[in-house]
Amino acid sequence: MKIVFDCRYTRVGRHDGISRYTAGVVAALAELVGPGGAHAGEHTVTMLISDTKQLDKLPDLPYKLASSPTSPREPFVALQVNTLEPDVVFTPMQTMGTFGRKYPLALTLHDLIYYSNPTPPREFAWPLRLLWRLYHVSWWPQRMLLNRADAVVTVSRTTEALVEEHHLTKRPIVVVSNAADELEAGVAAPAPETAAGADDSERASAARLATRDKSLVYMGSFMPYKNVETLVRAMALLPDYELHLMSTVRDADRARLIALAPGAQLVFHNGASDAEYVAELDRATALVTASLDEGFGIPLVESMGRGTPVVVSDIAVFREIGADAGLYFGAESPDELAAKVRELEDPAEWAERSSAGRVQAATFSWAASAQALLGLLERLPALARSRGRR
Repeated sequence: MKIVFDCRYTRVGRHDGISRYTAGVVAALAELVGPGGAHAGEHTVTMLISDTKQLDKLPDLPYKLASSPTSPREPFVALQVNTLEPDVVFTPMQTMGTFGRKYPLALTLHDLIYYSNPTPPREFAWPLRLLWRLYHVSWWPQRMLLNRADAVVTVSRTTEALVEEHHLTKRPIVVVSNAADELEAGVAAPAPETAAGADDSERASAARLATRDKSLVYMGSFMPYKNVETLVRAMALLPDYELHLMSTVRDADRARLIALAPGAQLVFHNGASDAEYVAELDRATALVTASLDEGFGIPLVESMGRGTPVVVSDIAVFREIGADAGLYFGAESPDELAAKVRELEDPAEWAERSSAGRVQAATFSWAASAQALLGLLERLPALARSRGRR
């Protein structure tokens, strides 16, 4: 079977969420179907790209150039893809053009954040802000996009449930989970059982906690739904802690957040490298986020995988990702957030969350995601035929 994988959303430079998902899944899929893989010789994968610079973040696979997904030609991109004669096509977005397509197609919906939180990015000009809000006042545009495909992929059970709740598609839905890349920079401290044996785990964990700074890490944007304001207000209740905000921040957002809690210890990294991010995680008491909604939450998996507990807003997708390893607070309650952080000052509590986090993080992997996707792609021609498409 000839698989065409739409990699045109891979960013040149630093990954965003869609770009990371694209690169992670296609690399793991290449391992499955390549030499020595479980499905070697059964399938081939061709990457669809729009810029050869994207290859820096992609595996060594055959590729074909096509127009950019932001090009005016996008509604007709299927005419370019048809020339590749694919057996199936997968795209990590729901917006790939389908006019004239002659192949089975699976597309992806990552989240429905902007229906429940329709406030557009603050930096958008007013005409774009207006269009943004208009698009998200009705479900029919999303239904139209999803029902063009033969199957729909989501990245979490939470998003799958929302798609079903709002009857957004008649197509089969398959979860191909997001995951976290291995953070190479730095070396996390070993789990207590490895460091000193199970009998000494509490003492070893207390020692590990003692080496941690009284610091918290936030990795994410400053979009309104991220609700960073609650994190900042909580820091006024945690005067002995620093909050490290890792992502690029606009001057206006920085000034606004500082004004919310003038005495809070806020450290703006304004775009940290992987090495800086790992270093902060490895010495922090916890990773924190107060998001009002998410499609997944890669920073949770990254943090738990390194043994750093997560203190996060009590929303469905974070419960799915963090399970019993996470500590949860009301998204609008700085007091609850501060109280949960204080709980981690108990070495036994910190050790329990650290250990549970490692176990939970291991349930998410690109390899498992690629296996789930391949299972869908193998069924996709039959699904297309059942819809009367040849």
